[in-house]
Amino acid sequence: MNSAAHDPDRPRDPAGELPLTGTRVIELGNYIAAPTAGRLLADFGAEVIKIERPRTGDELRNWRLFAGDTSMLYRTINRNKKSVELDLRTEDGRATVLELVSRSDVLIENFRPGTLDKWGLTAAALTAANPELVVARVSAFGQTGPLAHRPGFAAVAEAYGGMRELVGESDRPPSRVGVSIGDSVAGLYAAFGIVMSLLDRAVRTSRGLRPWTPVDRHVDVALHEAVFSMMESLVPDYSAHGVLRERSGGRVHGIAPSNAYVCAGGDAVVIAGNGDSIFDRFMAAIGRPDLRADPDLATNAGRWARRDELDRAIEAWTRRHPRADVLAVLAAADVPAGPIHTAKDIVDDAQFAARGMVQTLPVDVAGETRHVAFPGIVPVLGRRSVPVAHPGPDLGEHTHDVLATLLERPCGCRACPDTTAEPCAPDLVRHPRKDSAPS
Repeated sequence: MNSAAHDPDRPRDPAGELPLTGTRVIELGNYIAAPTAGRLLADFGAEVIKIERPRTGDELRNWRLFAGDTSMLYRTINRNKKSVELDLRTEDGRATVLELVSRSDVLIENFRPGTLDKWGLTAAALTAANPELVVARVSAFGQTGPLAHRPGFAAVAEAYGGMRELVGESDRPPSRVGVSIGDSVAGLYAAFGIVMSLLDRAVRTSRGLRPWTPVDRHVDVALHEAVFSMMESLVPDYSAHGVLRERSGGRVHGIAPSNAYVCAGGDAVVIAGNGDSIFDRFMAAIGRPDLRADPDLATNAGRWARRDELDRAIEAWTRRHPRADVLAVLAAADVPAGPIHTAKDIVDDAQFAARGMVQTLPVDVAGETRHVAFPGIVPVLGRRSVPVAHPGPDLGEHTHDVLATLLERPCGCRACPDTTAEPCAPDLVRHPRKDSAPS
C-alpha cells in the first residue's frame, strides 16, 4: 500500500475526497440563514447551485459593501457555490428550477411560507420532479403555527427566542452580539437536518423502503426556535424555580469568576477561572492566598455570591501587568485565558495559521484583484482546515455552464434545440421580462 495515501499532512483533494462529493444542492436562499446551510454543504464537497434573482441577485451582495458590487460578506457566506440567474416569477424560471431539482438531491429555501406554493413550486410539484428530494425550509417562525406567515430577520428571532434579554449590562437596554448569530445557528440546524435526511434516505433505500418525499416530510427550521435551542436552562430554571435570568454583562449568570479584565496599557483579556481546581491555581498565580484558602470560595455557588469582590481582586492584579505577561502567568498555571482579538489579531495569529483557519484567496474588488483573507472551514478533517475552493461567485457566473452541462440548453430558452450555441435568449434567464419584477 502506498504510504503517501495516509500521510496526514498531505493536502486533501477537495474534488474527490470530501464527504458530500457527488451531492447536488439547489439553493433558493437570500441573506444569511439558508445560504449558511448551503455554504456548509459546499464546504464539504456538495455541488451547490445558488439561484439568484436577475440583475440584483442576493441582497447580501450589497450588505457591508465598501467597494465594487459584491460585499465580502456575500463572498464569505456563499463560498464554494455556483451562481445561476433565474427569475422565479416567470414560467420559464420555475420550469428550469424543476428541471434542476429533477437532477439534484437537496433543495434549500428561505422564502416566507407559502411563497413557493404561490409560484407553483409546491411540495407536490417538487415530488413529481424528484420523489427522493430532500427539502429544507428556513423561515422566521416555521411552516406552521399562528406566526408562520410573518416576516422576520435574526434580530427579531434573537429577541423572540430569549437571547436578546440576556445580552448587555443589567442597567441598560438589551444589546446584541455583533453578528447575525440567529441566522448562523439556523443555518447550522438546516445543514444538520439535510445531512440527517440524506443519511435517512440512504438507510431506507438500503432496507428496501421508499424514501420520504417532499410531501411526506421536510426539514423545517425556524429562526426563533434555533435561537431558543441555544438558551440552555433558561426555561427549565424558570419552570422549576421561578428564576428569570437577567443580563450580566461580561459574565455568564451563575458562573464565577469569568469575565473580561483590563490589563496595563488598556488591553483586556478574558479569564475563565470558575472551575474549583482552576480557581485554586488562579488565586495562587495572582498572589491571593487569602482567597484561595477561603472555604466560602471553594465552590462555584460561594464564588458567584461574591463575584463582585472577586472581579475587583482579579482586575487589581491584571491592571498592574501588560496583557502578554498576564496571559503568560495564567498559561503557566493552566488557567483558561485569552486575548480579545480584533480581525488584525486573527489574521496574524499562529494558532489560526497552524490549522489553516485563515485562507487567502484572489478576489475581484472594483476591477482590481486583491488577495483577501477568509475564514477556513470548520470542522477540521484531519489536521488542517479543508481548502476553500473559491469565494462567493459573481452574479450569474455559472448560468451558462450549469444550463449547458446539466440541462443541455445553454441559452436558457427551454425551446431552443441548439445545445452548442451561445446564449440566444438571455432575457429569459439573465434579465427579467419588462412585465415581471425580480423575485
